[in-house]
Amino acid sequence: TSCISLCAFLIISFFLPPPQPAPETTEIDVDGGVDQDIFDINEALGLDLFEGDIKLDGMQERNSIIGDNYRWPHVIPYVLDDSLEMNAKGLILKAFEQYRLKTCIDFKPWEGEKNYISVFKGSGCWSSVGNRQQGLQQLSIGAGCDRIATIQHEFLHALGFWHEQSRSDRDDYVSIIWDRIQAGKDHNFLKYDDKTSDSLNVPYDYTSVMHYSQNAFRNGTEPTIVTNIPHFMDVIGQRMDFSDYDLQKLNRLYGCSSSLSFMDTCSFELENICGMIQSADDNTDWQRLSHVPAGPNTDHTNLGECEDSGYFMHFNTSAGAEGNTAMLESRILYPKRGFQCLQFYFYNSGHESDQLSVWVREYTSVHPSGTLRLIEEIKGSPASYWQLHHVSLNVTSKFRVVFRGTRGSGLSHGGLSIDDINLSETQCPQHIWHIRNFTHLLNTSPAGTAGRIYSPPFYSRTGYAFQVSLYVNGTTDNPFNLAIYLHLISGANDDQLQWPCAWQQGTMILLDQHPDIRQRMSNQRSVTTDPLQLSDSTSTYFWDRPDKVGSMASFPNGTTFMRGPGSGTSAFLTHQRLRSRNFVKEDGVFILLTME
Repeated sequence: TSCISLCAFLIISFFLPPPQPAPETTEIDVDGGVDQDIFDINEALGLDLFEGDIKLDGMQERNSIIGDNYRWPHVIPYVLDDSLEMNAKGLILKAFEQYRLKTCIDFKPWEGEKNYISVFKGSGCWSSVGNRQQGLQQLSIGAGCDRIATIQHEFLHALGFWHEQSRSDRDDYVSIIWDRIQAGKDHNFLKYDDKTSDSLNVPYDYTSVMHYSQNAFRNGTEPTIVTNIPHFMDVIGQRMDFSDYDLQKLNRLYGCSSSLSFMDTCSFELENICGMIQSADDNTDWQRLSHVPAGPNTDHTNLGECEDSGYFMHFNTSAGAEGNTAMLESRILYPKRGFQCLQFYFYNSGHESDQLSVWVREYTSVHPSGTLRLIEEIKGSPASYWQLHHVSLNVTSKFRVVFRGTRGSGLSHGGLSIDDINLSETQCPQHIWHIRNFTHLLNTSPAGTAGRIYSPPFYSRTGYAFQVSLYVNGTTDNPFNLAIYLHLISGANDDQLQWPCAWQQGTMILLDQHPDIRQRMSNQRSVTTDPLQLSDSTSTYFWDRPDKVGSMASFPNGTTFMRGPGSGTSAFLTHQRLRSRNFVKEDGVFILLTME
């Protein structure tokens, strides 16, 4: 096949006209400008599945959760079928990582076990409910289903969950407007009695990733589901991530007492500071404070919104001698995977010469009392806001994380502060784009290209240069949404790289800044570079060298470069959802970027 595709590539290349630089950056919308839910995709394909995305076999009559014999083991064997799109494959693996971070459910490649899930590119997005005990059990991630929450939703069906609004008590919380439902689709809104269903004593969840949206199966423009508390009308149908109650139900059903890849979180709200200790190897201490005159005025967790709460750890560099150090150490932690990501917020109100560094103290049979290893010196000038940092660790023995502050030579009026620490056995994002004064941008940016902003340039690990564009108030066709696109741009390594760029998955995550990583509902999309994808307008390769297929652009400092066409979505996130949760905090948003 490699010979065939190479020949095809050469033949296509031979007939392509010489490339002309595009006059203006073009963008393709992978959603076609519409935020299509699972049920819209399946309906457009003419699928008549139970409740829109459930494949029934003859014997299923129950609701929310089914009997013990339909449960999977805690480690579920799976096969990713060759039919899957490459972008979907990457996202399925990312969805598995969310299950590992937030539950005790794990996934492993199938090695001959009796029952397993075969994920394939069928028509639409669908699954059976529970372990059908039939050997190979199909789960379809078809065209347009390559969104992480869609995949989480379908796997929740496979794990034994029905839709939230089919609970026996749903009429206490939502009203179904029957005359607005398409003819013949009423059966999608049936509910189950409590003799055959179990909601696991968890309250009705408007925020569930398993809830229909207000417009499911409508015959016109009016909603088919009206929430009895009006505030939740625009909440139902979210496809960002698991809700807290989704996780509570899954963890109850499968008896999870902890999750697999989560290690620690600390917002310093309790005086025991999460079991962290002041080291004996230093000459001063970190202090637990709620504000510092030189900054920060508040912690990052609550930002001063809650009286008598809101603490962070602070190392004062305005006193003491140059070279003084303070070391704050986590409790002893036990790794399972050999790679970790440490995430924390840092506020620097000290002097340029003051320094924060992250170390690990590793305990081995050779060094039972532990040895210190420097991981990273945290760069960054003093600033009047909290900055987000990620540090990758690769620890295989029991260890502590150590934050070491060092007083520099200059005059300081403040010091170094840290808050909202999270440690998990996950991969860190590669880059962070911090957009400040975001409310002002929202209030003043027009829809369309005049309201488009660009990230700084970033490099993937393999050397491709890229950039992200964000329409703060949406595109002209789709206002009141965030729209986001990924572009390759000309970079220092272009002569050494393979072109067109092949099978790099760019992931753009708008971070929900909840202090506990397990309760975040971040919003993310991924696009993957297909080397044979053609541009609609010019018949050139879409992901070819930006100086061949791109248009001239310039950075704020005046340096010019070439920006390739963008791929993304104009329906990334509605402004209503943007204002929910903790996406905007301290009037800033963080977009986490990875290309792998």
